[in-house]
Amino acid sequence: MADIAPLTPLRFSSSDLGALVAPPYDVISVAERDALAALSPDNVVRLILPAGEGDSKYAVAAAELARMRSAGALVRDAEPAYYKYEQTFTPPGEPHAAKRTRTGFLGLVRLVPFSERIVLPHERTLSGPKEDRLKLFRSTRTNLSPGFMLYRDPSRALDGALAKGTVVAEFDTPDGIHHRLTKIADKDAVAAITKGVASSKLLIADGHHRYETALRYSGEVDGPGALANGAHKYFMVFFANEDDPNLVVYPTHRHVHALPSFSLDDLAAKAALLFTVEKIDAGAEAPALLARLAEAGKKGPSFVAGGRDGRALLLSLKADADLGAHAVLGAMIPELRRTDVAVLHGGILEPLLGITKEAQAAKTNLWYPQDARAALAQLRGQSDAARTNGPGDVLFLMNATPVADVRKVAEAGEVMPQKATFFYPKVLTGLCIHTLETSEAVQI
Repeated sequence: MADIAPLTPLRFSSSDLGALVAPPYDVISVAERDALAALSPDNVVRLILPAGEGDSKYAVAAAELARMRSAGALVRDAEPAYYKYEQTFTPPGEPHAAKRTRTGFLGLVRLVPFSERIVLPHERTLSGPKEDRLKLFRSTRTNLSPGFMLYRDPSRALDGALAKGTVVAEFDTPDGIHHRLTKIADKDAVAAITKGVASSKLLIADGHHRYETALRYSGEVDGPGALANGAHKYFMVFFANEDDPNLVVYPTHRHVHALPSFSLDDLAAKAALLFTVEKIDAGAEAPALLARLAEAGKKGPSFVAGGRDGRALLLSLKADADLGAHAVLGAMIPELRRTDVAVLHGGILEPLLGITKEAQAAKTNLWYPQDARAALAQLRGQSDAARTNGPGDVLFLMNATPVADVRKVAEAGEVMPQKATFFYPKVLTGLCIHTLETSEAVQI
């Protein structure tokens, strides 16, 4: 069963959180990092993406953290609590859609190996980011960025407990998202939340690298002389109810580039063995392509292949396709090989375009755009991105992967290709900070 606990975190003392928080480290560009750092000398980006070259930057992060604490910019909460976190947003790419509010809470989860089947991963991880985050853990002895996990509560039984609390921060970010943080310290509410989540297996939605890094760090410092209160055995997480209708998953598309050669006609001919191939009117724009794709997706795995010349194909897996006999898809478990993203990777990218799993992981031939309009403009050479990075060879537009399908794959003990899901909005860093040092009495 999942073992979760309230936080007794460091939090910023200033009420102007908009100038102090940042997106997750792995979605921040160099220019965005500089812009965030310019907002305040205490912006958390200085900790998660510290200045400096090589390994010296990790010591910079530790020094910056010490400075912020010494100056009173970061202060310790007096009591353990869960922190309800609400994000009100307009769905990406849908400027006229009704706003949604995604709700969850920040807390701690006891670190356990994936083999215990309590915390479930859903996608593969890369070694580089884990080494980087581990060095930051070692230097700062602090869990700066939360992970993002999903629990099951179909009856919404925890809604009442999550409604008890005091708003401690409310602000907007430049992307138009409204954020509200509520401290829940009521003992009965805390107990109800802890007990309610304990009955569910936790599915990692985002932050696989961070969780694996925290688990490795915990093992490094465990043993004689370890933190007596066990803070190093816990990882900070944003928990969200998987059954909340406002928890929405959006697609991540696949923009293929740098192939030795590519022909849309050749792709169509080869794909016809496994897929029904339909031509779409040349020059169709992203909204029309996505609408056509959404309709096809109701019947089975489908995606759109867009060419640089404005042509596009709708590829739909044949209902009678024998996936068990397929050279690549046949090696996958049934729960995985019926998902759009696995069918694309195993049925097109690897066998037909020659993009190996290693190349996929290294992003050798793939960009992973979330904005279909911008990606289509780049493909057709109509954007600054095309002039800077090249237009690419073919763009695969995807439907979103339903959370239920992700959980089925994870509970079956398998993982999906990288970038299988896009949970929006991203959970901000800097709302709460979980320390792991051996010198402080931190309540768990």
